[in-house]
Amino acid sequence: MQADPRALRFAAVVTTIVLALVLVTGSAWLLAAQAVVFALSIFGVSPYGMVFKGIVKSPPRELEDAAPPRFAQGVGLAFALVGLVGYVTQITPLALGATAAALFAAFLNAAFGFCLGCEMFLIIRRLLPAAR
Repeated sequence: MQADPRALRFAAVVTTIVLALVLVTGSAWLLAAQAVVFALSIFGVSPYGMVFKGIVKSPPRELEDAAPPRFAQGVGLAFALVGLVGYVTQITPLALGATAAALFAAFLNAAFGFCLGCEMFLIIRRLLPAAR
């Protein structure tokens, strides 16, 4: 399956904004909503991608493999869930740390086009050739 890199970058920008708002407001509900977005995106149903497709009508110049970004969404989901556990149990350092880590990764992608989770996917794939 292929993905439009512009939509992926757009999703990273929106995710960066949402996660920054979570840190500013301390809203577990907003983090839960972002966790749902991460979960849907793993299965190729990205709400932010749908918004992008509704706004941008031009076809992409190139497509990229969707597997690394989907893996990255799974990593984002893991950090969001850990952050949610922190908020729900009122373990503030856990909540803030996990959310900040997810924010950092989203910001790297949004600002610089560097997908940390995608790079993790590629490293794991090189180290575990049987996982192909």
